[in-house]
Amino acid sequence: MIVVTGGAGFIGSNLVAGLEEAGAGDIVVVDRFGRDDKWRNLAKRAPADIVRPEALGAFLAAHADAIDTVFHLGAISATTERDVDLIVAENIRATLDLWGHCRDHGARLIYASSAATYGDGSAGFEDDEQSQSLSRLLPLNPYGWSKHVVDRRLTRLAAEGRPTPPQWAGLKFFNVYGPNEYHKGEMRSVIAKITPDLARGAPARLFRSHHADYADGGQMRDFVHVDDCVAVMLWLWRHPTVSGLFNVGSGEARSWNDLAHAIFAALGRVPAIDYIEMPEVLRDRYQYFTQASMSKLRQAGYDRPFRSLEDGIADYVKNYLIADDPYR
Repeated sequence: MIVVTGGAGFIGSNLVAGLEEAGAGDIVVVDRFGRDDKWRNLAKRAPADIVRPEALGAFLAAHADAIDTVFHLGAISATTERDVDLIVAENIRATLDLWGHCRDHGARLIYASSAATYGDGSAGFEDDEQSQSLSRLLPLNPYGWSKHVVDRRLTRLAAEGRPTPPQWAGLKFFNVYGPNEYHKGEMRSVIAKITPDLARGAPARLFRSHHADYADGGQMRDFVHVDDCVAVMLWLWRHPTVSGLFNVGSGEARSWNDLAHAIFAALGRVPAIDYIEMPEVLRDRYQYFTQASMSKLRQAGYDRPFRSLEDGIADYVKNYLIADDPYR
Protein backbone atom coordinates (compact mmCIF):
# COMPACT_ATOMS: atom_id res chain seq x y z
CA MET A 1 0.00 0.00 0.00
CA ILE A 2 1.16 3.52 -0.86
CA VAL A 3 -0.13 6.63 0.92
CA VAL A 4 -0.05 10.00 -0.87
CA THR A 5 -0.84 12.99 1.32
CA GLY A 6 -2.03 15.96 -0.71
CA GLY A 7 -2.97 13.33 -3.29
CA ALA A 8 -5.78 15.40 -4.79
CA GLY A 9 -3.54 18.44 -5.18
CA PHE A 10 -1.36 19.53 -8.06
CA ILE A 11 1.80 17.44 -7.72
CA GLY A 12 0.00 14.79 -5.69
CA SER A 13 -2.67 13.98 -8.28
CA ASN A 14 -0.03 13.75 -11.00
CA LEU A 15 1.94 11.37 -8.76
CA VAL A 16 -1.17 9.23 -8.22
CA ALA A 17 -1.55 9.02 -12.02
CA GLY A 18 2.11 8.04 -12.37
CA LEU A 19 1.85 5.39 -9.66
CA GLU A 20 -1.23 3.91 -11.30
CA GLU A 21 0.54 3.76 -14.65
CA ALA A 22 3.47 2.05 -12.92
CA GLY A 23 1.18 -0.64 -11.46
CA ALA A 24 1.87 0.36 -7.88
CA GLY A 25 -1.16 -1.41 -6.41
CA ASP A 26 -3.35 0.14 -3.69
CA ILE A 27 -2.94 3.91 -3.48
CA VAL A 28 -4.54 5.81 -0.61
CA VAL A 29 -5.14 9.54 -1.04
CA VAL A 30 -5.09 11.85 1.97
CA ASP A 31 -6.57 15.28 1.28
CA ARG A 32 -9.34 17.84 1.71
CA PHE A 33 -11.56 18.79 -1.21
CA GLY A 34 -13.76 21.69 -0.17
CA ARG A 35 -16.45 23.02 -2.49
CA ASP A 36 -14.52 23.73 -5.68
CA ASP A 37 -13.45 21.48 -8.56
CA LYS A 38 -10.40 19.99 -6.90
CA TRP A 39 -12.10 16.58 -7.02
CA ARG A 40 -11.66 16.63 -10.79
CA ASN A 41 -7.91 16.12 -10.30
CA LEU A 42 -8.76 12.55 -9.27
CA ALA A 43 -11.77 11.95 -11.54
CA LYS A 44 -9.74 9.63 -13.81
CA ARG A 45 -7.99 7.81 -10.96
CA ALA A 46 -9.06 4.80 -8.88
CA PRO A 47 -7.70 5.26 -5.33
CA ALA A 48 -8.14 2.42 -2.88
CA ASP A 49 -9.33 4.89 -0.24
CA ILE A 50 -9.61 8.61 0.45
CA VAL A 51 -8.79 9.77 3.97
CA ARG A 52 -9.22 13.19 5.55
CA PRO A 53 -5.98 14.56 7.06
CA GLU A 54 -7.58 14.62 10.51
CA ALA A 55 -8.10 10.83 10.27
CA LEU A 56 -4.60 10.02 8.98
CA GLY A 57 -3.15 9.02 12.36
CA ALA A 58 -5.87 6.44 12.96
CA PHE A 59 -5.55 5.14 9.40
CA LEU A 60 -1.79 4.72 9.71
CA ALA A 61 -2.16 2.89 13.00
CA ALA A 62 -4.76 0.53 11.56
CA HIS A 63 -2.74 -0.28 8.43
CA ALA A 64 0.85 0.04 9.67
CA ASP A 65 1.88 -3.44 8.51
CA ALA A 66 0.52 -2.89 4.98
CA ILE A 67 2.02 0.53 4.17
CA ASP A 68 5.23 0.40 2.14
CA THR A 69 5.75 4.06 1.24
CA VAL A 70 4.34 7.43 2.26
CA PHE A 71 4.65 10.27 -0.25
CA HIS A 72 4.02 13.35 1.86
CA LEU A 73 3.01 16.21 -0.44
CA GLY A 74 0.22 17.72 1.65
CA ALA A 75 0.98 21.16 3.09
CA ILE A 76 -0.06 24.77 3.24
CA SER A 77 1.86 25.83 0.15
CA ALA A 78 0.82 29.48 -0.18
CA THR A 79 3.88 31.70 0.17
CA THR A 80 1.50 34.49 1.23
CA GLU A 81 0.04 32.61 4.23
CA ARG A 82 0.72 34.51 7.46
CA ASP A 83 -0.96 32.26 10.06
CA VAL A 84 2.31 30.82 11.31
CA ASP A 85 0.67 28.66 14.00
CA LEU A 86 -1.36 26.97 11.27
CA ILE A 87 1.77 26.49 9.16
CA VAL A 88 3.60 24.95 12.12
CA ALA A 89 0.75 22.49 12.67
CA GLU A 90 0.19 21.57 9.01
CA ASN A 91 3.73 21.72 7.62
CA ILE A 92 6.15 21.06 10.46
CA ARG A 93 4.32 18.98 13.05
CA ALA A 94 2.54 16.79 10.50
CA THR A 95 5.82 15.94 8.72
CA LEU A 96 7.69 15.15 11.93
CA ASP A 97 4.83 12.91 13.04
CA LEU A 98 4.93 11.05 9.72
CA TRP A 99 8.69 10.62 10.06
CA GLY A 100 8.16 9.04 13.47
CA HIS A 101 5.49 6.67 12.17
CA CYS A 102 7.55 5.59 9.16
CA ARG A 103 10.64 5.12 11.34
CA ASP A 104 8.78 3.00 13.86
CA HIS A 105 6.92 0.85 11.32
CA GLY A 106 9.49 0.43 8.56
CA ALA A 107 7.75 2.48 5.89
CA ARG A 108 9.62 4.67 3.43
CA LEU A 109 9.04 8.44 3.47
CA ILE A 110 9.44 10.78 0.49
CA TYR A 111 8.33 14.31 1.33
CA ALA A 112 8.04 17.67 -0.37
CA SER A 113 10.45 20.38 0.63
CA SER A 114 10.77 23.53 -1.50
CA ALA A 115 13.20 25.83 -3.27
CA ALA A 116 11.65 28.51 -1.03
CA THR A 117 14.11 27.27 1.61
CA TYR A 118 16.89 29.03 -0.36
CA GLY A 119 15.47 32.48 0.34
CA ASP A 120 16.89 35.15 -1.95
CA GLY A 121 19.46 32.73 -3.34
CA SER A 122 22.46 34.59 -1.95
CA ALA A 123 23.69 31.36 -0.33
CA GLY A 124 23.34 29.43 -3.58
CA PHE A 125 21.10 26.55 -4.63
CA GLU A 126 23.13 23.50 -3.66
CA ASP A 127 21.15 20.70 -2.00
CA ASP A 128 23.90 20.16 0.54
CA GLU A 129 22.43 18.55 3.64
CA GLN A 130 25.36 19.35 5.90
CA SER A 131 24.22 21.27 8.96
CA GLN A 132 26.63 24.14 8.34
CA SER A 133 25.35 24.60 4.78
CA LEU A 134 21.69 24.49 5.76
CA SER A 135 22.27 27.03 8.54
CA ARG A 136 23.25 29.66 5.95
CA LEU A 137 19.86 29.57 4.23
CA LEU A 138 17.35 32.28 5.14
CA PRO A 139 13.82 31.69 3.74
CA LEU A 140 11.79 34.79 2.89
CA ASN A 141 8.36 33.66 4.10
CA PRO A 142 6.75 31.35 6.71
CA TYR A 143 6.11 28.63 4.13
CA GLY A 144 9.78 28.42 3.15
CA TRP A 145 10.80 28.59 6.80
CA SER A 146 8.51 25.65 7.68
CA LYS A 147 10.08 23.48 5.01
CA HIS A 148 13.55 24.51 6.15
CA VAL A 149 12.80 23.59 9.77
CA VAL A 150 11.83 20.08 8.68
CA ASP A 151 14.87 19.70 6.39
CA ARG A 152 17.25 20.74 9.13
CA ARG A 153 15.69 18.46 11.74
CA LEU A 154 15.50 15.33 9.60
CA THR A 155 18.96 15.68 8.07
CA ARG A 156 20.38 16.19 11.55
CA LEU A 157 18.70 13.04 12.84
CA ALA A 158 20.15 11.09 9.91
CA ALA A 159 23.62 12.63 10.32
CA GLU A 160 23.69 11.73 14.01
CA GLY A 161 22.97 8.11 13.19
CA ARG A 162 19.61 8.07 14.91
CA PRO A 163 16.89 5.69 13.67
CA THR A 164 15.32 6.76 10.37
CA PRO A 165 12.76 5.32 7.97
CA PRO A 166 14.37 2.66 5.73
CA GLN A 167 14.36 5.24 2.94
CA TRP A 168 13.78 8.96 3.28
CA ALA A 169 14.05 11.79 0.78
CA GLY A 170 13.21 15.49 0.96
CA LEU A 171 12.58 17.06 -2.44
CA LYS A 172 13.23 20.77 -2.98
CA PHE A 173 10.78 21.50 -5.80
CA PHE A 174 11.50 24.61 -7.86
CA ASN A 175 8.91 26.39 -10.07
CA VAL A 176 6.61 23.51 -10.97
CA TYR A 177 3.97 23.84 -13.69
CA GLY A 178 1.60 21.49 -15.48
CA PRO A 179 -1.92 20.04 -15.48
CA ASN A 180 -4.16 19.86 -12.39
CA GLU A 181 -2.95 23.08 -10.77
CA TYR A 182 -6.17 24.99 -11.51
CA HIS A 183 -7.55 24.88 -7.96
CA LYS A 184 -4.51 26.74 -6.59
CA GLY A 185 -5.83 30.23 -7.35
CA GLU A 186 -3.06 32.82 -7.06
CA MET A 187 -0.55 30.05 -6.39
CA ARG A 188 -1.02 28.66 -9.92
CA SER A 189 1.90 28.98 -12.28
CA VAL A 190 2.05 32.12 -14.42
CA ILE A 191 1.54 29.82 -17.42
CA ALA A 192 -1.87 28.75 -16.12
CA LYS A 193 -2.79 32.30 -15.18
CA ILE A 194 -2.01 34.09 -18.45
CA THR A 195 -2.63 31.50 -21.17
CA PRO A 196 -6.43 32.03 -21.27
CA ASP A 197 -5.91 35.80 -21.75
CA LEU A 198 -3.21 35.28 -24.37
CA ALA A 199 -5.46 32.83 -26.22
CA ARG A 200 -8.06 35.61 -26.43
CA GLY A 201 -5.52 37.99 -27.97
CA ALA A 202 -4.38 39.94 -24.89
CA PRO A 203 -0.70 40.79 -24.31
CA ALA A 204 1.36 39.08 -21.64
CA ARG A 205 1.85 41.25 -18.57
CA LEU A 206 5.18 40.81 -16.78
CA PHE A 207 6.83 42.69 -13.95
CA ARG A 208 9.35 45.41 -14.62
CA SER A 209 12.74 44.78 -13.08
CA HIS A 210 14.03 46.74 -10.11
CA HIS A 211 17.49 45.20 -10.32
CA ALA A 212 20.20 46.69 -12.52
CA ASP A 213 21.45 43.27 -13.63
CA TYR A 214 18.11 42.14 -15.04
CA ALA A 215 16.07 43.66 -17.87
CA ASP A 216 12.29 43.92 -17.62
CA GLY A 217 10.99 40.37 -17.87
CA GLY A 218 14.56 39.13 -17.63
CA GLN A 219 14.19 37.87 -14.07
CA MET A 220 15.02 34.16 -14.11
CA ARG A 221 13.52 31.02 -12.63
CA ASP A 222 14.09 27.29 -12.81
CA PHE A 223 10.81 26.11 -14.32
CA VAL A 224 10.18 22.35 -14.10
CA HIS A 225 7.30 20.37 -15.61
CA VAL A 226 5.29 18.32 -13.12
CA ASP A 227 5.96 15.17 -15.18
CA ASP A 228 9.65 15.54 -14.37
CA CYS A 229 8.85 15.86 -10.66
CA VAL A 230 6.77 12.67 -10.84
CA ALA A 231 9.57 10.89 -12.70
CA VAL A 232 12.02 11.75 -9.91
CA MET A 233 9.63 10.48 -7.23
CA LEU A 234 8.96 7.25 -9.12
CA TRP A 235 12.70 6.75 -9.56
CA LEU A 236 13.25 7.13 -5.83
CA TRP A 237 10.42 4.68 -5.18
CA ARG A 238 12.16 2.17 -7.46
CA HIS A 239 15.54 2.80 -5.79
CA PRO A 240 14.91 2.25 -2.07
CA THR A 241 18.57 2.53 -1.10
CA VAL A 242 18.75 6.23 -2.11
CA SER A 243 18.08 8.70 0.69
CA GLY A 244 18.80 12.38 1.30
CA LEU A 245 17.83 15.92 0.42
CA PHE A 246 17.55 16.59 -3.32
CA ASN A 247 16.75 19.50 -5.61
CA VAL A 248 14.05 18.90 -8.20
CA GLY A 249 14.30 21.45 -10.99
CA SER A 250 15.29 21.49 -14.63
CA GLY A 251 18.77 22.70 -13.77
CA GLU A 252 18.43 25.60 -16.21
CA ALA A 253 17.27 29.11 -15.31
CA ARG A 254 15.03 30.77 -17.90
CA SER A 255 13.54 34.25 -18.01
CA TRP A 256 9.92 35.29 -17.78
CA ASN A 257 10.33 36.64 -21.30
CA ASP A 258 11.34 33.14 -22.44
CA LEU A 259 8.25 31.75 -20.75
CA ALA A 260 5.93 34.26 -22.43
CA HIS A 261 7.49 33.65 -25.84
CA ALA A 262 7.00 29.89 -25.39
CA ILE A 263 3.30 30.38 -24.64
CA PHE A 264 2.86 32.64 -27.67
CA ALA A 265 4.60 30.02 -29.82
CA ALA A 266 2.30 27.28 -28.52
CA LEU A 267 -0.71 29.47 -29.35
CA GLY A 268 0.65 30.43 -32.78
CA ARG A 269 0.72 34.12 -31.85
CA VAL A 270 3.26 36.88 -32.39
CA PRO A 271 4.63 37.86 -28.95
CA ALA A 272 3.20 40.99 -27.33
CA ILE A 273 4.40 41.85 -23.82
CA ASP A 274 3.46 44.74 -21.53
CA TYR A 275 5.67 45.41 -18.51
CA ILE A 276 3.93 46.51 -15.33
CA GLU A 277 5.23 47.83 -12.01
CA MET A 278 6.03 45.27 -9.36
CA PRO A 279 3.98 45.88 -6.19
CA GLU A 280 6.15 47.52 -3.55
CA VAL A 281 5.25 44.82 -1.02
CA LEU A 282 7.08 42.28 -3.22
CA ARG A 283 10.19 44.25 -4.10
CA ASP A 284 12.23 43.46 -1.00
CA ARG A 285 11.31 39.75 -1.12
CA TYR A 286 11.55 39.12 -4.85
CA GLN A 287 13.85 36.43 -6.22
CA TYR A 288 15.59 37.54 -9.40
CA PHE A 289 17.31 34.22 -10.06
CA THR A 290 16.78 30.57 -9.14
CA GLN A 291 18.51 27.56 -10.64
CA ALA A 292 18.62 24.11 -9.15
CA SER A 293 21.95 22.36 -8.87
CA MET A 294 21.07 18.87 -10.08
CA SER A 295 24.48 17.21 -9.65
CA LYS A 296 23.55 15.46 -6.39
CA LEU A 297 20.55 13.70 -7.90
CA ARG A 298 22.58 12.83 -10.99
CA GLN A 299 25.35 11.39 -8.84
CA ALA A 300 22.74 9.27 -7.04
CA GLY A 301 21.98 7.67 -10.41
CA TYR A 302 19.07 9.60 -11.89
CA ASP A 303 19.81 9.93 -15.62
CA ARG A 304 16.52 10.88 -17.25
CA PRO A 305 16.62 14.22 -19.16
CA PHE A 306 14.39 17.10 -18.07
CA ARG A 307 12.00 18.75 -20.48
CA SER A 308 12.96 22.04 -22.05
CA LEU A 309 10.76 24.99 -21.17
CA GLU A 310 9.53 25.21 -24.76
CA ASP A 311 8.56 21.53 -24.97
CA GLY A 312 6.92 21.53 -21.56
CA ILE A 313 4.87 24.65 -22.23
CA ALA A 314 3.83 23.43 -25.70
CA ASP A 315 2.49 20.21 -24.18
CA TYR A 316 0.76 22.00 -21.30
CA VAL A 317 -0.87 24.67 -23.44
CA LYS A 318 -1.99 22.51 -26.36
CA ASN A 319 -2.99 19.34 -24.53
CA TYR A 320 -4.46 20.85 -21.38
CA LEU A 321 -4.92 24.62 -21.05
CA ILE A 322 -6.75 25.14 -24.36
CA ALA A 323 -8.14 21.60 -24.59
CA ASP A 324 -11.77 20.69 -23.85
CA ASP A 325 -10.63 18.60 -20.89
CA PRO A 326 -7.69 20.24 -19.07
CA TYR A 327 -7.34 17.49 -16.43
CA ARG A 328 -4.89 14.59 -16.37
